[in-house]
Amino acid sequence: MIIGTWNLENLYRPGSPFGPKDKTAYETKLASLAATITALKPSVLGVQEVGDPAALDDLAGMLEGDWHVTLSEHPDDRGIRVGFLTTLPVFVIADQIAFPDRLLPVQTDDSGRTVSRAGRGVFGVTVSTRAFFFDAVVCHLKSKLLSYPGGRFQPKDEGERARYGAYALYRRTAEATVVRSVADRLLKGDGRRNDVAVLGDLNDEVAAATTQILLGPPGSEIGTPGYDHPDKGDAARLWNVAPLIPAEQRFSRIHAGRRELIDHILMSRGLLDHVRSAGTGAPGASAAALPSVADGNPAARRDATGSDHAPVWVRIQP
Repeated sequence: MIIGTWNLENLYRPGSPFGPKDKTAYETKLASLAATITALKPSVLGVQEVGDPAALDDLAGMLEGDWHVTLSEHPDDRGIRVGFLTTLPVFVIADQIAFPDRLLPVQTDDSGRTVSRAGRGVFGVTVSTRAFFFDAVVCHLKSKLLSYPGGRFQPKDEGERARYGAYALYRRTAEATVVRSVADRLLKGDGRRNDVAVLGDLNDEVAAATTQILLGPPGSEIGTPGYDHPDKGDAARLWNVAPLIPAEQRFSRIHAGRRELIDHILMSRGLLDHVRSAGTGAPGASAAALPSVADGNPAARRDATGSDHAPVWVRIQP
């Protein structure tokens, strides 16, 4: 079974400010996305940047077999949300946006405005198979792309850039705590017995503080001496599968010519023990073919023929 995560990049039907300008561009994009999913053959695919639920239905309709579309009810200001494409039946168990108890609202701009909720829902489902079942959570944390008052994507000066970079980091950090709180609830105190996968665009790399928040107790990461030595912390830990991805594939986006792994899969101990391999992109495809993107107006790629992210996946065998 393949479990994956993929940012579909501005998946809208034609006509929106961020979607393709015409039907031809839209159908070309759908065909590109469908080809990748068909090659990957995921049973569970967490998806991000679904701007129009009908567009995800269109994509599912291009895939062979029966596919289930399940979406969060909490989109952001652009209408994008997270969800799942699955060949297996699922039922919803979480769709959280509120910050956890005792986490105060965070500042978002120079006006002093604050928020106490994630920009997009943290969405969880239970996946059922003939062999076993597990819980999957999909998320999309605050982007590193900075925007400024008046719709600007460039700051007036470096002081403004620094402040708005801090505001974005505040939000991404707080959103990571939302994801961790959902994971804690689903782990039910013991991830060795309760199987949980967290899938998503975390908008930061493996060693980033926001990504590390999701891991739980430190120690025992893959590749460290503690990995093969179970301890009490294993009950609450999540493991990032990134070290299992071949080094030459260990990126999911190219930003300003630099390879980044900002899309991640994390798993509880019980589920991790079933992982047989991990990778990025579709089998036989080169992730290096990804476009190099730069900071700027997100509408600039509205007619792009595919996504600027590669899917990240694991193969599990119960």
